Amino acid sequence: MGRRLYSALLYALSPLIWRRLRRERLQDHPRGERLGRIPSYQAERVLWVHAASVGEVITARPLIRSLIDDYPEHRVVVTTMTATGARQVQTLFGDLVTHHFVALDFPGATRRFVQRLAPEIAIIVETEIWPNLIYACAMAGVPVTIVNARITERGFARYQRFSKLMGEAIRRLAWVGAKSAEDAKRFRALGVSARRLNVTGALKYDLHVDENVFDKADALRERIGDRPVWVAGSTHEGEESQLLAAHERVLARLPDALLILVPRHPQRFDEVAELCLDQGMSVVRRSENAPVERDARVYLGDTMGELMMLYAAGDIAFVGGSLVDIGGHNLLEPAAMGLPVVSGPSLSSLGDVVATLDEANARVEVSSAGMLGETLVSLMLDETRRDTLGRNALAVVEANRGALGHTRDYLGRLIRARELHEAWPLADDRPPGSGR
Repeated sequence: MGRRLYSALLYALSPLIWRRLRRERLQDHPRGERLGRIPSYQAERVLWVHAASVGEVITARPLIRSLIDDYPEHRVVVTTMTATGARQVQTLFGDLVTHHFVALDFPGATRRFVQRLAPEIAIIVETEIWPNLIYACAMAGVPVTIVNARITERGFARYQRFSKLMGEAIRRLAWVGAKSAEDAKRFRALGVSARRLNVTGALKYDLHVDENVFDKADALRERIGDRPVWVAGSTHEGEESQLLAAHERVLARLPDALLILVPRHPQRFDEVAELCLDQGMSVVRRSENAPVERDARVYLGDTMGELMMLYAAGDIAFVGGSLVDIGGHNLLEPAAMGLPVVSGPSLSSLGDVVATLDEANARVEVSSAGMLGETLVSLMLDETRRDTLGRNALAVVEANRGALGHTRDYLGRLIRARELHEAWPLADDRPPGSGR
């Protein structure tokens, strides 16, 4: 399927697309942003980072911070697709960056967006390959890079199925920093030349934890008191009911235990609070700043940007999106806090991280609510094993840091080449149409 047919299909589906985006709106972001109607930045020097949603924003956090520090004369613009991603950008960076929603992949919208943004470089986090957006960048002479680049088996098969469309877009990429050798192999098979492809490692290992995170966690733990605490982070619909069932098993053995439950999506906070009450679990909501009484069974993390702090307040971490068919979320966040990491089996998007943690005896996998409950009780009663798992998890993070340095180096070469109006240093040739 060529790009023209793809564009025609997008236009035909536009009513469904706009309906889907209704829940991804924010008051201070006009609808026109989705059509590329943003202010003009042509008089400024812009570095553009696109991170689709919350997970990608968190992954890109150290890189975005380094761009702010390394290029103070530039404006860093971060785009997201989702409202939750936008809120995460605001929480992490405030006024240090500018945020817009990325334009939908209509030809006119992407052309308008790139012309008005006029970035010196486009940095896409993980895998957001939008054919018209990449084409618009190529026509404007903007090098497009992908950092922390990954392709799952399912995604690879899909890209191969539409090889004409996706191959055209992928061949226009200036540089790809692959998360692993397997990801690099897949990008190579899709048409990225070896000269434009490097294995940098996973940016997720370069987590930086601010000291105030630990200070806030200590304050929360003092409010909670001396009791067993486990944290379930980034949970999804269909998963919370299993976690509450596991918590019931824990409470049968350890009546003082507390579950800190952190749903992935803020629009579900009220729904999850109701579910806890329906299951007979008394709930304290983080947003209400109420005392955590001894009879509280669930502490609901219904705020944004505090997951790392909530992990730090616990003894054991369960990472969500893994007991339902989501593919799992960031296992390295609790690992970086030195916590034992527990997850379900659905981890299709985290293959290399899972293998590394498992090899280091730093993760426990469970396949059901019953198994999770028994595992939690076992770990809560065995401090030696709990500490060993936590130390192993932290050691994995420390041993695999370095992706940020490699990524900064390669991006820096491209940015300097743009400043000096030189040929792209990493590409075989310039993408078609990049004549600016």
